[in-house]
Amino acid sequence: MTEASGAATLEAIRVFVALAAVAAVTAVVVRRLRIPYSVALVVLGLVAGALLPAGAITVTPELVLLVLVPGLVFEAALRLELAELRQTFGWMVLLAAPGVLVSAAIVAVVLNLATALPLQLGMVVGAMVAATDPVAVISTFRNLGAPRRLATLVEGESLFNDGTALVLFVVTVNSVTGSVTIGETAGTVIVTVVSSIAIGLAAGWLASRLIKLIDDHSIELTISLATAYGTYLLTDGLHQSGIIATVVAGVVIGTYGRAVGLSARALETLDVVWEFIAFLLTAFAFLLVGLAISFSDLVAAAPSILWGLVAILAGRAVVVYGLLGGAARLVRNRRPRTHVPLSWLHVMFWAGLRGAVAVAMALSLPSDFPQRALLQEITFGVVLFTLFVQGTTAERLVARVGAVEAEPAS
Repeated sequence: MTEASGAATLEAIRVFVALAAVAAVTAVVVRRLRIPYSVALVVLGLVAGALLPAGAITVTPELVLLVLVPGLVFEAALRLELAELRQTFGWMVLLAAPGVLVSAAIVAVVLNLATALPLQLGMVVGAMVAATDPVAVISTFRNLGAPRRLATLVEGESLFNDGTALVLFVVTVNSVTGSVTIGETAGTVIVTVVSSIAIGLAAGWLASRLIKLIDDHSIELTISLATAYGTYLLTDGLHQSGIIATVVAGVVIGTYGRAVGLSARALETLDVVWEFIAFLLTAFAFLLVGLAISFSDLVAAAPSILWGLVAILAGRAVVVYGLLGGAARLVRNRRPRTHVPLSWLHVMFWAGLRGAVAVAMALSLPSDFPQRALLQEITFGVVLFTLFVQGTTAERLVARVGAVEAEPAS
């Protein structure tokens, strides 16, 4: 090992320890101040980014997408309960597939009409901000005793639409930098989704069978960790959607794995350790979001950011109240167990936060991409608004609209 590589390794360890310490201290403080944990971490990241020397901590898309995202989506998928998943799965697919496309298209049209941004570039922005990331409000739902089915729907939507948004992002970027027809685009999306689901099913099934055969919690945890990151890396290496595959693998282990008889000890160990891993990854994700954003750059792009906010709220309203609400009303009499109350729609509209995945996509834009800086600032502005405004008021909204009591009869 060379002296330079040794110094780099030591510096990486120091940064990791410092971030972990900040996360722990922040968690203690926000419990007393009743400030959303994610918001406090983003603020710390923004302050650190302004005070630290330029380049002291570099936030790369690979760091977010290859280190943070696989563990976060796997842990969330692992906790999805089969009963609620069955009753909300159709709505998740509706929001994660056509919902993402509709939201992205509305963003593109609004930005084109209001700022003269070309439609193709508007679709790139739409793809970056279309995926919801409600990590900041899931804990709020649990603290308030909100219906588990509502939490499953909100969290499940974010898991699946992260994957579809990334696929859409790759397709839209390629349409700007190269020649891609509509037919080729549709074919790419379909192949990517189907193949990613297949890989995730196979990985989750294999991991479940291996864990069942072993009565050693250390090995069981190692298998789950290898499944989370191995599935992502394998699928991403095949140029498919690592997020979709990892989510599916987590759902399979959390549902099929329990059904085939994973021991109570194995399930408890998986839940406890993955909860700890998710805590660290969530903390790092929001700290890095703050570090990646510069307030001075946001000010220069304020008018475009404002229109981006109008567009994303309009798109979210159309998707939640029009697409989901309309579909729920159509099937209400035939499938009462899947009914979505109006109060839930209000919560889902306001819980449509954007976060680390959107930041990672913005950072991964090619350096010579047209109007790259402007597209990044619009995305960063949307992320900060949803975290600071929506994230800090979600708790009051859940209580105000009566979502706690609005559990449909099952």
